[in-house]
Amino acid sequence: MPLKRKSRTISEFSMSSMTDIIFLLLIFFMLTSNLVAPNALNLKLPGKSTSRSTSDDALPDVTIGSDGHYFMDGRRVDASGLDREFASLSRRKGKGFSVLLSPHDQAPVENVVVVMDLALKYDANAILATAE
Repeated sequence: MPLKRKSRTISEFSMSSMTDIIFLLLIFFMLTSNLVAPNALNLKLPGKSTSRSTSDDALPDVTIGSDGHYFMDGRRVDASGLDREFASLSRRKGKGFSVLLSPHDQAPVENVVVVMDLALKYDANAILATAE
């Protein structure tokens, strides 16, 4: 009398290995997300200050017209001329000099970013002056 083997397939699925993988991925992404720094402008917002400025010098004024042209203390300059002006100010006043940035309300945002990038490049404080 022949014995028949019944071959049954087991239809169970173990989720323990899947949860281990997801847990490891979660840890990996949490650790790597802290290492990524956003590439943004470092804006210095106004606040209270107890110290007073002792400088009587007027701040250099960078104005951006509605058509996107740059003006440094009333003189029209292009982007490379503005770079040279910032380099000259950096040599004369040293690190941390301040510049007043006055864009027209219709000025392109890209031009404002160009001036803020120059201020970051030369370690200057760009004070954004806008009209309400």
